[in-house]
Amino acid sequence: MPSDQRRIQPRKQPRQVRAELTRQRILTAAAHVFADHGYAAGTTNRIAERAGISIGSLYQYFPNKDAILAELLTRHLDEGTAAAAKVLTGPLPGPIEEVFRVFVRLTVESHLDDPHLLRMLIEQAPRSTELLERMGRLKRAMVGYTRDLLEGHPEVRVADTETAARLVIATIELAVHDLLAEPDPIDARRLEDEMVAMLTRYVKG
Repeated sequence: MPSDQRRIQPRKQPRQVRAELTRQRILTAAAHVFADHGYAAGTTNRIAERAGISIGSLYQYFPNKDAILAELLTRHLDEGTAAAAKVLTGPLPGPIEEVFRVFVRLTVESHLDDPHLLRMLIEQAPRSTELLERMGRLKRAMVGYTRDLLEGHPEVRVADTETAARLVIATIELAVHDLLAEPDPIDARRLEDEMVAMLTRYVKG
C-alpha cells in the first residue's frame, strides 16, 4: 500500500460494540471540531477532548486527523449512496419536472445538516485510490441512470442525452454544494425551485 494511502487508513476496525461506539464518538466529535475551528485548527487534541477520551485512545483508532477526515467523507458517501438507492429504486413521478425535484431535493437534504463541513470534506479530505474509484463509480452510475431516464422520457427534447445527463448531475452537485455553504447561503427551498425550473427548461428545449 502506498505511504499516502497508509496515512489515511484507520488503525483499528472495531470488533466489539463498545469499540465501535468509541470510534463513532471520535467521528462525531471531529465533525463538530472541524465545523467550529476549520481543518487547520481542528487538531487531534481538540477532537479527543470533544470526544471525552485521551489522545492515546484516539490514536488507537486513527493515526492522524487526515484519516479522520477521510473516514468522515467515506461516511458521507455511504449515507448518500443509501439515500439515493432508496429513492431511485422506487417509482419516480411522471413529469420530468417532478423527477428533477426528486434529484435536487435528495442532494439538498444531504447537505442541510452542516454544509460548511461537507464543503470541507469535498475540498480538503485526503482521498485514497479506493475512495476515488468509489466516487467515480457512483458518479458514472448516476450519469447512466439519468441518461436512460432522459432517453425514455416523452417530455425530453435534448438530442445528446449522454452530455445532458452529465450536465444535469454536475450542475446539481456543484450548485448545491457551493450555494448552500456560502456565508450567506441561498434558501434551500428557493434553490430547489430554481434548479428544478432551470433543468426542466434545458431538457424540454
